[in-house]
Amino acid sequence: MAGLLCSSGLLAEEPVKNFTGEEVVVSATKTLNSVSDAGGSSVTVITAKEIKDSGQPTVLDVIKSVPGIDIVSNGGLGSSSSIYLRGADTKYTLVLIDGVPVNDPSMMSDEANLSNLMVDNIDRIEILRGPSSMLYGSSAAAGVINIITRKGAQKPSVYAGIEGGSNGTYKFYGGGNGSQGPLDYSVSVSRTKTDGFSAIDERNPVVNPSGKEFEKDGYNNTTVSGNFVLKLNEQVSLETAMRYNDASLDYDGYFTDLSGNVQKSKLFYAHTALKIDYHPLLSTLYYNVSDQERKYIEMIWGNSAYYSHLYELGWQGDYAVSDNNTFSVGLNSRNESMSTTDIYRHSVTSNSIFLQDQWHFGALQLVEGIRFEDNEQFGSKTTWRVAPSLTFGNTILKCSYATGFRAPSLYELYAPNHIGNENLTAETSNGWDAGIEHKFTGNLKAGSTFFRTDYQNRIDWVSSTDFISYPWGGYFGQAPGTTKTWGVENFIEWSPVQTLFLNMNYTYLRTKDASDNALARRPRNKVGLTATWRPTNRLNLTGNVQWLGTRLEKSAPDGKLDSYFLANIAGSYKLNEHVELYGRLDNLFDEYYEEAWSYATPGRSAYAGMKVTL
Repeated sequence: MAGLLCSSGLLAEEPVKNFTGEEVVVSATKTLNSVSDAGGSSVTVITAKEIKDSGQPTVLDVIKSVPGIDIVSNGGLGSSSSIYLRGADTKYTLVLIDGVPVNDPSMMSDEANLSNLMVDNIDRIEILRGPSSMLYGSSAAAGVINIITRKGAQKPSVYAGIEGGSNGTYKFYGGGNGSQGPLDYSVSVSRTKTDGFSAIDERNPVVNPSGKEFEKDGYNNTTVSGNFVLKLNEQVSLETAMRYNDASLDYDGYFTDLSGNVQKSKLFYAHTALKIDYHPLLSTLYYNVSDQERKYIEMIWGNSAYYSHLYELGWQGDYAVSDNNTFSVGLNSRNESMSTTDIYRHSVTSNSIFLQDQWHFGALQLVEGIRFEDNEQFGSKTTWRVAPSLTFGNTILKCSYATGFRAPSLYELYAPNHIGNENLTAETSNGWDAGIEHKFTGNLKAGSTFFRTDYQNRIDWVSSTDFISYPWGGYFGQAPGTTKTWGVENFIEWSPVQTLFLNMNYTYLRTKDASDNALARRPRNKVGLTATWRPTNRLNLTGNVQWLGTRLEKSAPDGKLDSYFLANIAGSYKLNEHVELYGRLDNLFDEYYEEAWSYATPGRSAYAGMKVTL
């Protein structure tokens, strides 16, 4: 445990994945560990190889198959989407890219918008389930999704590619990575464009009783990414990662096919860290920036624009007390601001400190920590976490208990027309999980984890008939009672032969709001199966199937969304060491389904491409 890496420099390479527990992970403790050494944390790591094998173009498409995660999109590529982690609202999940928070302070609930995040130059995706405010503060009340970009390699290389397919979709991309003297570098650029399909579902007979053809909603995306490490000497390095994204989306109105509505989005983030590693202390000083912009051209409601900025300065020290004990201290100051065409600039600053201790006593792993955060709007909040695990031969018992919180968003505080409420206080959560993993043989492993999280003091919309005081029919207030999510996450991994790897997972989820009603769009049952077959060094084939059960949907005529079954296949073939052909077929059986009522999903779709590497 003496070799550590601060979360603000989440950029280490990882080995090829075989079984859960063998991957490298940073998010669970903000230090570099294998999953099996991260105590009782419930964490999933999606490697660069798995991202490539899936053939999927966006981060949202890749994480759909992860147990405990449900994705709901309002249309095709680039459409607004929601992430439900263990059934929690989107606002309770913190999203990081290279350690930079990218939740948007100008969004209504400060949620993250991953609809425009392509998989270009991404090395791995870490998903930490359960309240994580002890390490990450506000917005991590349900968990964390940490996206880590690729670092430079020892052997320099450049690559370029082109792909295209259904719905008038094409993509051009290129990049390079390598090492030149003390500098490691990795850069990429891509351009994606699609004619798309109507976001409003023309196949829904209630929405489109006459069966007419709706106009297509197109999308385009330009992404530039870079990651640089300058080694000043053996102990000191300067790390920088940045990403710029510019996207444009045609979109429809609610329940209405419209032409002329356009959303233009921009994201820029940058992370810089000075790392000083003089054993036994690893010290990291970092600075993060995130700027986001959303502009809407509306045919009915008129144009609007939203701007947000996040600046974060922090330091983390990881001290190896002994070979089996590491103590970490983190200091952080963050300022978030927003401005819109309706709300003048508002900002909020928070300062925090956390302490964490990691112990390894033979078969026992123990991670424990506490955080104090002071927010200039609502005051202070203390959160804590304990996560032990115990190993008996091929069996691991693990559990965790943690508290979390979410600060009111700037929109919830300051929205005009008396919608905002400056008296709002923080939402809170407390959650626990307990699980077992067992390796039956060298090629067969299974596990099961029970979880529960309760959310109190929730910020919600309060309706009002006093239209003089509240012209929009209500305001944001604190909802009484407790919202509960609980369930079981299960997985089986089996490699019957060296060239074949199978992963099956099943999630059983229950949710209840303060009135004992189930939360919308969360399936009670979700099953996934992924098979990867590499018969030769040149050929790789991957198949993925998912089944989601019925989901509550108040807008639907019968109050629910039907269950559905999806099958996707992807493959690649290396003609030689420089040229690779690849393709994928999504929704193989052309299943008709909706993730949100009245919004369309893609039918059977085929894509193919070629990549050249030198």
